[in-house]
Amino acid sequence: MIGDYCWIGDNATLYNIEKIAIGEHSVISQDAYLCAGSHDHCEISFPLIASPITIESECWIAARAFIGPGVTIGQGAIVGTSAVVLSNIESAAIVAGVPARTIGIRKPRNIGSNIAADLLR
Repeated sequence: MIGDYCWIGDNATLYNIEKIAIGEHSVISQDAYLCAGSHDHCEISFPLIASPITIESECWIAARAFIGPGVTIGQGAIVGTSAVVLSNIESAAIVAGVPARTIGIRKPRNIGSNIAADLLR
């Protein structure tokens, strides 16, 4: 399921052997890889393991980021360029690195009353 007003960049891969849900107003940038499957490395036959991925609303998955099986990206979170995400990310977190770790928290800007009034017209 892909929500309203989403953008999926060129060459992004959504490997959806299990459900991938992308909430509204989210961006999946160029060359990002959402991988809903892997293999059980403990078994000699490497059987397939599939787990759903959830990208909640208002998220940005930056270019070349990797989101692994079973991961949930919380509302409004940002995953930095080339980050590798193997566990859930809290809402509004900004993560980067390999493996991804929190480097900041998104905070809404304080919009002045004149600008806010114009937006509401």
